[in-house]
Amino acid sequence: MIRWLLRLVLLSVCVLALPVRCPAPIIYRAGEGWTYEPVGGDGGKWRRNRAKEQLAVAKELFEQKQYRTALKAARRVVKVWPLSDYAGEAQYLAGRCYEERKMDERAFKEYQRALFNYPKLASYDEVLKRQFDIATRFLNGQWFKLWGYIPFFPSMEKTSQLFDSVHRNGPFYETGPKSLLNVGAAREKQKDYPKAVKAYQSAADKYSDRDAVASDALYKAGMAWTKQAKRAEYDQSIAGNAIGTFQDFSALYPQDKRVPDTQTIISEMKTEQARGAFETAKFYERKKRYQGAVVYYNESLLKDPKSPYAEVARQKLDELKPRAEKQQKRIADFEAAIKASREANKGTNAVPDQAKEPAPAKAP
Repeated sequence: MIRWLLRLVLLSVCVLALPVRCPAPIIYRAGEGWTYEPVGGDGGKWRRNRAKEQLAVAKELFEQKQYRTALKAARRVVKVWPLSDYAGEAQYLAGRCYEERKMDERAFKEYQRALFNYPKLASYDEVLKRQFDIATRFLNGQWFKLWGYIPFFPSMEKTSQLFDSVHRNGPFYETGPKSLLNVGAAREKQKDYPKAVKAYQSAADKYSDRDAVASDALYKAGMAWTKQAKRAEYDQSIAGNAIGTFQDFSALYPQDKRVPDTQTIISEMKTEQARGAFETAKFYERKKRYQGAVVYYNESLLKDPKSPYAEVARQKLDELKPRAEKQQKRIADFEAAIKASREANKGTNAVPDQAKEPAPAKAP
């Protein structure tokens, strides 16, 4: 037993006495936190002791397309010297590293941090343009990624949020009005036409002093109403909204080349209103509610006397008016009979007077 203990002690001494290099890819540094440095890598040679020099190294690595190491160098500037004059540019460079690695969502977030934490950033306009370009790629069908790596389908909901962020970051920069219009475009692709109209009308109101933007926004709002109207079966108020929007567009921008197109669409929407009223009239007719059917066949005729439904509506009016009058008479007779019955029973329905309560007996 003693022999085995002596051997174990001797082996332990040998292990502790002989220096052996043990790679440690995950390293903790005070003030910086944990960093990953792969075995055989640069061993932290990119680290510098001054913010200016550290940013210079990050830029040099970025130019050499060593984006992972450049990202670490840029982040070190932001983490160690967050209040320095170089932190904003380093934060922007972190976004560039992610964008070059085709990680657009993370790049957008890094750019957002740059704009939020360093509003006086010299490249503010450039950051906005890069955010706008990223959002545009998603609008054109690029897939979002799960956990930043796994492609996970396009999302117009997320895309509209990206454009909304770009607009809020710089409403009066070049990207501001474009982003708000693209919020509407994303909502249209989502087939959420009310939210699309809201975005377009917001752009038309906010940039009313810019005719090019306001006219485009108002026209697109009318088109969004038109698309929704073609999907609505009975709610033809949507077609009325489209007509009203295009009438405003024609009145405000009479020289616009799209005005003739809007007049054609207005005519189509009036036909759509006639169709909606016609379908509603058919519904009432099937339920044998002839008065309602007459009202809606007449409305269909008034909305568009030249529509494909006009001739049938006229025939139905001639056919159903006598029935509606008879139905109206029966209803009136029934109501009169009910009223007469109530009058006749008015006396019998009265509550009889109750006997007076006897006066309380006086105490002896």
